[in-house]
Amino acid sequence: MNANKKERLVAAIQNGTVIDHIPSEKIFQVVALLALEDLATPVTIGCNYRSKKLNKKGIIKVEDKFFTDEEISRLSVVAPNVILNIIKDFEVVEKKMVTTPDMLKGIVRCNNPKCITNNEPMYTVFHTVDKEKGIIRCHYCEKEQFIDKVELV
Repeated sequence: MNANKKERLVAAIQNGTVIDHIPSEKIFQVVALLALEDLATPVTIGCNYRSKKLNKKGIIKVEDKFFTDEEISRLSVVAPNVILNIIKDFEVVEKKMVTTPDMLKGIVRCNNPKCITNNEPMYTVFHTVDKEKGIIRCHYCEKEQFIDKVELV
């Protein structure tokens, strides 16, 4: 390693996923959402690192875990615009920007107490109206809500 490089604050992983640029206040929501405490593989959680984009950011390194599309969709609700780095043999082989998908199925609860999804046993379905402002619309009752104000199913 080059002597001029500063020491890494978080150890490198051989294989797995690094979730980067998580807003610091959302880090433990991400841990709970992805049930990282239940994994048998090592998980490194870093909070309040300096960031040019966010001022303060969190980072999570998960060894030997590659997230499914469903898990990534769930992650987008809590922390949109994070970056997933896929690591193989200590090298980043792929970077994915996590964005809110056009449709969210069975991920968030509708805020409308009269919505059929709150009164019948069925999956919720939301359409993304505005990704930048974080606005989603219920497929059934058409109530719009901000994604950062929703409750996860």
